[in-house]
Amino acid sequence: MTPDAFSRAVNGSRGFSAAELAALSEVLNTSMYWLATGERDPAEALVVARHEFDHDTGDRHADWNDLRSTVERVSLAYRQAELSSKSINVPADADAVRAALGDAFVRTFAERLSEVYRIDVIRLGGLRNACSATITDRVVIILNETGNWFHQNWSLAHELGHVALGHANTPEPTTRGENDTQETSANAFAAELLLPRSVIQHIDWTSASGDLIAAKLWEWGVSSDALRRRLALLRCPTSPAVDQMLGWTTQKILRRFPSWNHDGTDQITARMDAAASRRFPLELQAAHVELISQGRLPKATLAWMLDVDEDEIEIDEPDTPDADIDELARALGFVTT
Repeated sequence: MTPDAFSRAVNGSRGFSAAELAALSEVLNTSMYWLATGERDPAEALVVARHEFDHDTGDRHADWNDLRSTVERVSLAYRQAELSSKSINVPADADAVRAALGDAFVRTFAERLSEVYRIDVIRLGGLRNACSATITDRVVIILNETGNWFHQNWSLAHELGHVALGHANTPEPTTRGENDTQETSANAFAAELLLPRSVIQHIDWTSASGDLIAAKLWEWGVSSDALRRRLALLRCPTSPAVDQMLGWTTQKILRRFPSWNHDGTDQITARMDAAASRRFPLELQAAHVELISQGRLPKATLAWMLDVDEDEIEIDEPDTPDADIDELARALGFVTT
């Protein structure tokens, strides 16, 4: 736009075209709806990005560009599906959430969140950060595909903390101080959910054996590093032997002390495979299949969710009658009858 045209548009002597509004929204990193109305787009996903945290430096990193295109595609999938059920509010009390999710919930963490709170969990490859988003009144948590199931459990609990504590970023980036406050409180929620204070402090960590530590890591679904930091935060006394073991990798502890594995199968690899697999809610996929079969949606979004080519999806679609060009022209008003 020329400076004169832009000035007249801002002053109200001319309007912005749709193309100009689209360009402005991209430059200003906001929505066309907000530019036109001054209000948040009701269809816009409200996102809280999880920041990668470096314990040694204290730095947090959140690359919104890493998540933007993924969140937009996920948001499109939900808007197209027109799902009617909404998520249920999650209490800010981690103890109440743990009780609602039930015993050993970390083994089927994603499924339990769907059953209890109607929160959907999506796993995709190539992401550096996890995030939680509200899309058409549905809470969605997006995670990276990773074989580190214990890291994924923490990310899921952390994002659940953001949801429970009501964190939702505005379209503009929050300040570093606000980010730090949100991250700290979400991490505290995750710690209490996965490693509750009452349980941790009830164990004598000065005499804990390798078998006990391995069994607890497997039961709680956390890493040796997470347990070590939790013990330090709660100032639980530990022995030099326990300190040494918690300096090992999680996999090393589990494989060196396998008494927790009662059936002898390779449960570690099974957990790794599950955490590293692509995941979309079956309800969302089923809605797309139904709409495609009705001829109301193309296959593109479902193909993306399934990570396959559109040609590989076999769904009976209604026949599309050949269009009469003259009738179409008359219907659109291009010619008079």
